[in-house]
Amino acid sequence: MQEETINTNKFTSVLLDVKNEVLAQIVDASSITELEELRIAYLGRNGKVTNLIKNIKNLPKNEKKRVGSLINEVKNTILNALATQKNSFKESARDWFDASIPGEKPIVGRLHLVTQAIREISNTFEKIGFTRVRYPEVEWDWYAFESLNIPKNHPARDDWETFFIDTPPHARYGLMALTPHTSSGQVREMMRVKEPPIRMLNIAKNYRRQSDISHVPMFHQFEGLVIDEGISIIHLKGTLDYFARNFFGKDRKTRLRPHHFQFTEPSFEVDISCGVCNGKGCRLCKEGWLELGGAGMVHPTVLKNGKINPNKYSGFAFGWGVERTFMMKAGLEIGDIRLLYSTGLKFLRQF
Repeated sequence: MQEETINTNKFTSVLLDVKNEVLAQIVDASSITELEELRIAYLGRNGKVTNLIKNIKNLPKNEKKRVGSLINEVKNTILNALATQKNSFKESARDWFDASIPGEKPIVGRLHLVTQAIREISNTFEKIGFTRVRYPEVEWDWYAFESLNIPKNHPARDDWETFFIDTPPHARYGLMALTPHTSSGQVREMMRVKEPPIRMLNIAKNYRRQSDISHVPMFHQFEGLVIDEGISIIHLKGTLDYFARNFFGKDRKTRLRPHHFQFTEPSFEVDISCGVCNGKGCRLCKEGWLELGGAGMVHPTVLKNGKINPNKYSGFAFGWGVERTFMMKAGLEIGDIRLLYSTGLKFLRQF
């Protein structure tokens, strides 16, 4: 183009032709290198669009502003087209991956401590012939107390000990309550099996009005019940010793203390040397021993209520808290049972 005044329409037509030309080439480009070459050829120091811009001074004065806006629009259109095509090449590169590269493993949760304990306890007893069962969490007074030889004036049947449910009493089974202990499954199991031998392991939730360093209102128990001909205290002691060695380790000690339970005779409480202080005494155990639960020989009245002949069969039973038993496991050193049901992930993720 010459230095004299340029025809505006002709200039605009040439500019639009150059724009369409470069846009077509951008679409056909197959690499980032080609795009860079096109940018230089059209927008570089000596590019086609750049040379056209140099001639804007030869346009009529009253047209320079309008044509200047058109030139900016053309430049932006070309730059946007170059960027879009360049990004499409990058997207393709990101879509490709090497299948042989190891992937990133997602964060996986873990079983709660109580669930871990229940599984280990179940596995331990299943090895010596116990069968896992489960009975209702909402129980009738008769199964929870009456059938277990617990009289109506017993403290355990007080409103301050048991969570009774506000429903009309059953004509035969009495009031309804949240299960206070897994012992309520004893008579149910006898009625279900009808004829010994029985080797029951009942693990379930229990509810009592207690809350402190070693008690929570909702907790778990595991109940063992063995009924057969000739069962004695020797079988009970052997079973408890077997569990203690397998669950707590050979260095832990257990002891039986004479006690009284309405549904066993004779009755014992089973203690284990504290795993937090190693038997020295601490705020959890007080004197070096921690009570795990009760045990004893099944009372003849309970056998009768379960339709079992006490003159032919005898048996033993034991009921321990899952949480408290797990707290005494070697190496854990859990000093407060309430920690097991806290929302403190820093504590729970240790296990």
